[in-house]
Order: sequence, then C-alpha cells, then structure tokens
Amino acid sequence: MPGAVPDLTGRISRIQQITIAWMCVEAGVSLWAAVRAKSPALLAFGGDSAVELLSAVIVWRRFQRDLSDERAERRAARIAGALLIILAIFVAATSGLSLLGYNEPRPSYTGVTVLVAAAVFMPWLAWRKRKLSAEAQSAALRADAAESMLCAYLSIIALAGLIVRMVWGFAMADPIAALLIIPFLLREAHEAFEGRVC
Repeated sequence: MPGAVPDLTGRISRIQQITIAWMCVEAGVSLWAAVRAKSPALLAFGGDSAVELLSAVIVWRRFQRDLSDERAERRAARIAGALLIILAIFVAATSGLSLLGYNEPRPSYTGVTVLVAAAVFMPWLAWRKRKLSAEAQSAALRADAAESMLCAYLSIIALAGLIVRMVWGFAMADPIAALLIIPFLLREAHEAFEGRVC
C-alpha cells in the first residue's frame, strides 16, 4: 500500500512530538522540585525525563528520513541504548548518594503532582510507541518506548519513596527501590545495541 509508509511515519512523528512536549514540562518541573526538596528520587526521575527528551528528539529526527534507512536506524538505536546506560549510571549515582546520607529530602507536593501525572500518562505513551515500533520494525523506537515505560516505573517508585518518606520517615525507601530498576535499564540498552524490535 503506497500510503502505508507515509502514514506510519506521520503517526511516529506525532507520538514523538507529544513525547517531546510532555518531557520538556516533566523534566523542567521535576528537576525544579528536586532542587527545592533535595530529593534524590525526584532528581533521578528528572534525569530520566531529560534523557528521555533527548532520546525522543533523536528518534523523531530519525523518522524525518527514509523509513528504510538501515544506517540511520542502527545509529538511532545505538544512541537510544547509550542514553539508557547513562540513565542507569545516573540512577545508581543518585541512589548511592542518598544511601550514603548526603541528602535529606523534604516533602514536595509539586513533585508528587508531576509523578502522579507521569504514572498515568507514560504507560499509554509507551504502549503506543511499542505498537508503532513493531509496525516500523524499529529498534530505536522500541528503545524509546522502553524509556517511556521506565519513566512510568520510576515515577511510581519515586512516588512511593516520597510517600514512605513523608508518612513513615524512612528515607532509604526511594533509593533502594530506584536501584531495583537498573537491571531492566541495562537489558533494554543491550537489546537496543543489538537492534532488537518488538
């Protein structure tokens, strides 16, 4: 079908534009809240949002070119995989600093609001990207979908950490939970480097 490829490219472009717009808001608000509250969980979440913003821009630019351009696809998949590794390092470092007692987080209602919004919106966004990545046979878009789902997981983990901290005063809850997501990050990065699609 001659119109199928342009239609698919257009749908991918639209979902990436939605991602870029949302990630600008999410990254800005969560990083601002993290600095004000000195929250490692919010800082890790904001870092994830910034990495996902970069990934979304890279994948969006990749689909501005020919859908069958294998070299562009491999390059975009590798960059998305590298960003996942950077995110894993960032989460590990932030969690480690928190566990060592370098930060004493305070409550952040702004942070809680952005985390709830991300926990609701990001799974839908990841689901749409996974469907499109299967249609396009795109490892780069699959890696970007994984980053969207990780954003949802991290929002839930960070939210749980903030709530446990606010209610019971257990400061170690959020960094411990954030460390549990690192193996998933590394697995998705490995699959992106290998060029696996959904």
